[in-house]
Amino acid sequence: MKEYQNFIGGEWVPAASGERLVNKNPADTREEVASYAMGGRADAEAAIDAAAKAFPGWRATTAPARGKILSAVANIIAGRSGELAELLCREEGKTKVEAGMEVGRTVDIFRFMAGLSYTIGGSVVPHDLPNNMLFTKREPLGVVGLITPWNFPIALPAWKLAPALVSGNTVVLNPASLAPSMTLEIAKAFDEAGLPKGVLNVVVGSGREVGDALATSPSVAAVSFTGSHKVGHGIYQQMAPRMARAQMEMGGKNPTIVLADADLDYAAKLVAMAGY
Repeated sequence: MKEYQNFIGGEWVPAASGERLVNKNPADTREEVASYAMGGRADAEAAIDAAAKAFPGWRATTAPARGKILSAVANIIAGRSGELAELLCREEGKTKVEAGMEVGRTVDIFRFMAGLSYTIGGSVVPHDLPNNMLFTKREPLGVVGLITPWNFPIALPAWKLAPALVSGNTVVLNPASLAPSMTLEIAKAFDEAGLPKGVLNVVVGSGREVGDALATSPSVAAVSFTGSHKVGHGIYQQMAPRMARAQMEMGGKNPTIVLADADLDYAAKLVAMAGY
């Protein structure tokens, strides 16, 4: 059984409460896959503080330099793709083929965002007055909170994390407790790639405590959430009074339109596959 701590301020630390969570293989519940430090509000607040302290230095780092770290992370994950796909399969329940595809997608996400680092900039537009220049410049927001679900436990954290980091933000990431190993493995890759301490923090714990801390902290400039409508609506309500940015993807599922001349057996197969 693998054992994980939370990743706060560049260090692997136990939960303030000392509590731990054990996840089992859904295909064979006799197998204990991994044990986690079960964080709470105190851990989330420590992570937010670490991210806030790291922000000035990370903001001052050039975008291409940030991109090089993302590129290194992509290479590290690619080099461990078989191992990570196996762990994803055992903890979350995907087939090995789908787990391998998701890990591959994660590598692509980090590589794409690494390349995008060379295009992050503003624009210069004509001014109607002589001897004046009008331009825009993109600036990072600050500390952002990312809350991710269990169904894509490595691709979705990467999808949120890569653009946040390459843009100069620092991050506190709260993965779903059902399958957090992949997010912590991403943190390991960033640590190995030389990411400055505090730029990325990962806290495993209930959304009620960790998510609430992210939504209510005045130090958190934005939250990106994927999960249920009820929880997302609550987070949005918490953030609205201070006009913090909130990005919510809540309970979505693409509809399937089946026309009269469709192959019903094939359509049913696609709908069933889409559930996973």
